[in-house]
Amino acid sequence: MRHEQLDLETLIPGSILGSATELGEFLRSRRDRLSPEQVGLRSFGRRRVPGLRREELAQLAGVSVTYLTRLEQGQSRNASEAVIEALARALQLDADERNHFFSLAQPAPAKRRRPSRSEIARPGAEQLLQAMSGVPAMLLGRFNDILAWNRPAHLLFAGHLDFSAPQRVENRPNNIRMLFLDPHTRALYLDWQDEAALAVSSLRYIAAQFPDDRQLAELVGELSMNSPEFAALWAKHAVRLCTSGTKRFHHPVLGELELDYEVLHLAEGSGQRLLTHTAKPGSASEAGLKLLGV
Repeated sequence: MRHEQLDLETLIPGSILGSATELGEFLRSRRDRLSPEQVGLRSFGRRRVPGLRREELAQLAGVSVTYLTRLEQGQSRNASEAVIEALARALQLDADERNHFFSLAQPAPAKRRRPSRSEIARPGAEQLLQAMSGVPAMLLGRFNDILAWNRPAHLLFAGHLDFSAPQRVENRPNNIRMLFLDPHTRALYLDWQDEAALAVSSLRYIAAQFPDDRQLAELVGELSMNSPEFAALWAKHAVRLCTSGTKRFHHPVLGELELDYEVLHLAEGSGQRLLTHTAKPGSASEAGLKLLGV
């Protein structure tokens, strides 16, 4: 119904309901973080807006102010690669931001079929996950629904939930929802602020691949209403493809752990990915994981 759509558009900051709007907001957020001095320009007089003016960005990128205005207002779609590259250089975008920019400025054809509402774990991926008996691992859907986990991952991350929770399609656990709204999960991360920022920037990156997905709109709307911290992070338009790193945990049974993680993105473009955690050989964290029977 139409009034439901209006409610979402009102409540979701940095709306993902239309990639044109998202493109404009992303460009403005990247302009705002740069000062004229950072890009080699001299600043004259009092500035009414933070960061670069639209005219200054147009000058740096070698495009007209009129074209840049149309691009930011969503009136010019499918920008050329040359223009995107020029703007990316002028805005000093890193690799993840650049890829995100391309996804927004050159959206997939409208004929692309929208993903189904309920995701199903790929049988081969779930079989691989369950075979990894010595490694805590979970299979995540495109927007962080936990489609499956093995026993070590369940005991490490969500022992307060029952093991069969991912099988309940209508209310399966969601990694980012738990991070912001579940006290157990929040207390698990020693560096919660860093983890929250990474999770939201990763969701932003993936969201550009599925710009018209209703499930994403509902998830962002729910988190924005219930978590001011999520809403503030979402509005920053930070983007990052999460692939690997180190995380510190305070487990209620095992105490402090430092684990390396790897994100293995499945190749067919569904957005599903395997998230694995390991400890350095011989470390106290490895000994701690063994207490879980892994």
